[in-house]
Amino acid sequence: MLSIDPKDISTGKLHSYLLGAIAPRPIAFASTIDVDGKPNLSPFSFFNVFSANPPILIFSPARRVRGNTTKHTLENAMSTKEVVINVVNYDMVQQMSLSSTEYPKGVNEFVKAGLTMLPSDKVKPFRVAESPVQFECKINEIIHLGKEGGAGNLIICEVVKLHIQEAVLDADGAIDQHKIDLVARAGGSFYSRARDGFFEIPKPISTLGIGIDAIPDVIRNSEILSGNNLGMLGNVEQLPTQEDVDNFAKVNPQFIGIEIVKKHTFAKEFLKINDVESAWKVLLIN
Repeated sequence: MLSIDPKDISTGKLHSYLLGAIAPRPIAFASTIDVDGKPNLSPFSFFNVFSANPPILIFSPARRVRGNTTKHTLENAMSTKEVVINVVNYDMVQQMSLSSTEYPKGVNEFVKAGLTMLPSDKVKPFRVAESPVQFECKINEIIHLGKEGGAGNLIICEVVKLHIQEAVLDADGAIDQHKIDLVARAGGSFYSRARDGFFEIPKPISTLGIGIDAIPDVIRNSEILSGNNLGMLGNVEQLPTQEDVDNFAKVNPQFIGIEIVKKHTFAKEFLKINDVESAWKVLLIN
């Protein structure tokens, strides 16, 4: 394993490792205005939500590694204390990327990227009309993390109004993750289209799983079942009853009397399709 002290490598190299390893990251498409009322629009992937009450979003326009200069977004945020954070979906990802070009101060990235300026209700910066969700925010605090190139600046934003395109909602009024089609940032020039990689894991807080430590040694020490497989098996509240196992065996006699390796292999196949109950029944057949 490559072990590195951050102080022993260049900031650029460290930056590359960080972005490559901590991904995918949501994108804050931040709209601000300067003191003269000129709009600015730029994306930032050092971004996330940190509170619901109050609703707090934080993004970080870092100082440029080359030249140690600050970005217009940071300068505007410090001056006006307002920002609109627009989320980025697949339909606008190329325009978002174009807007990240280092245009001179005063150039309107909305125009350069062909995006529509939509007036906000409670703050002065414009919203991106094409964005499926737009957060109007006031800036509560800016925390400067350093003075050298690459240092972040945490902009702590409180949402004062949000706008959601109805087209991305499901029948219950919740945001449909497939319809919203979000895009995230990775290392180098890579992005991730979220809906193409969705999978579900039942939240442990909704049940009291038996835990991997409660799994019999012959299963826990399997050479076939992975750590993820064991995690799924350990997330059940209780094991199938002997009656359930016997009934399963009657319907599936091909699993009776097989060797352990084959038994674990069949269980793994059930786990691939999230059928944890059948996996357990296979494993428990005598």
